[in-house]
Amino acid sequence: MLLRTYIFSVIILVSACAKSQDKKTEVRQIGGPCEGCEAIYEYGNRVLDPIDTLPDFEKKEEKIKITGIIYEKDGKTPAKDVILYAYQTNENGIYPKTKTSKGWEKRHGYIRGWIKTDATGMYTIFTFRPGSYPNSSIAQHIHFTIKEPGKNEYYIDDIHFDDDPFLTREMRIKSHPRCGNGIVTLLKKKGILEAKRDIILGLNIPDYN
Repeated sequence: MLLRTYIFSVIILVSACAKSQDKKTEVRQIGGPCEGCEAIYEYGNRVLDPIDTLPDFEKKEEKIKITGIIYEKDGKTPAKDVILYAYQTNENGIYPKTKTSKGWEKRHGYIRGWIKTDATGMYTIFTFRPGSYPNSSIAQHIHFTIKEPGKNEYYIDDIHFDDDPFLTREMRIKSHPRCGNGIVTLLKKKGILEAKRDIILGLNIPDYN
């Protein structure tokens, strides 16, 4: 009887430890619903670094260089090992795909890329100016999704361009932009349009503590 009680106690203890370990390793859910955010994992076996060039960059005229620093929630400490996924339309406002496109590339198109920050938190994306959706007044934009260690992926405010005539007043004065203001000013330097957009992790992200 004592042996049976001892064995039962050991089983309970092991089970409790396992549950405790699971809680330590589980990914905390933040940011609310995010259809398509799982596309951030579709970089395959690529080794990510802080710089990426999106497809078709070399072919396009309005080349853009987007740079910035990804900070921790304090807005001061550079954030390491953060993955940033970017995707956009072509100059005609279409998310282009190929016959071999699969996964979320069928929806997001092939003009997309990934970076992963180092200890400096800096990132650079070379791309080109996207177009508005055909027959619409939707402002030009580049989508950004974030994946930081220990948390699930979540979307942040899109990149928009300050000189876009379709950028509305409501968009310009948005009070709680996710991870900071995504509206950028393009300045031409050495034949390329440059823009800066810093990102503060967790800023205005639901359930982020």
